[in-house]
Amino acid sequence: MNKGTSIFILAVALLAPLLMTGAAQNGGENQTIYVVTHVDATPNFAKEAFAILVKEAADSKADPGRQQYDVLQELARPNHFTLFEVWRSRKDFDTYVASSHAKAFREKLQPMLGSPFDERFHALVH
Repeated sequence: MNKGTSIFILAVALLAPLLMTGAAQNGGENQTIYVVTHVDATPNFAKEAFAILVKEAADSKADPGRQQYDVLQELARPNHFTLFEVWRSRKDFDTYVASSHAKAFREKLQPMLGSPFDERFHALVH
């Protein structure tokens, strides 16, 4: 990932809450959603957590409605990750979360976490 892409993702993560549309706030089911999730593993599990996150990004490729799934690792704190996902709709995301591989991924990662997932939903404002 290049520096420009990283800056764009950071900008979306920081500005999207301020720019949400009424449809997103009301749960517009057919609207593309952007999910930004912060994942903090305990430092001793940083490498193992990274491998699990990357595997889940690859495993989700076949899920209906998945448009993008990136795993970012913070340079200063290598045990801190950000997942940046784009889904065709909230329904597609909810279907993904209910899938067996997503449930297994979260269960496997749970004992490695230093804090709960910080999952936030956004809408792109044109």
